[in-house]
Amino acid sequence: MNFFRSEKISLTEDNLVAEVEAGMRDFVRGDVADLRRPARLPTTTDTVLEPSTVAAVNNINSLVERVAGPSLTEITNLISELTSMREMLHAEGHRVQREMSGYGQLSQVANETTRMIADNVSEWKRVAEGLRNG
Repeated sequence: MNFFRSEKISLTEDNLVAEVEAGMRDFVRGDVADLRRPARLPTTTDTVLEPSTVAAVNNINSLVERVAGPSLTEITNLISELTSMREMLHAEGHRVQREMSGYGQLSQVANETTRMIADNVSEWKRVAEGLRNG
């Protein structure tokens, strides 16, 4: 009975975890997308920047992309590694639940068998005492 109740809780927790992970992914991807966008050059309605300023902005943007690129790649790799680790741990949790259920059934059968053996031995003792007294 407890197994079914914990399974329902586990499914709810899985949904919650999936929602949180999706939110984190969206946040990181949105944040990364801003970094990957090329610098916006001014339009005719914006103030006109000098060519040296535009070059400096482009250089800084390029520098930020080069510095952040490996970090973003590493973060992406870590996220995928953690996701696979989570899936493995989830599968191991289910395996452990199955093993515990099997051991519970085995324990119940062993208990019933021991009770039957004890009953048979006590009956044999009664029969043996009856033969001695009889």
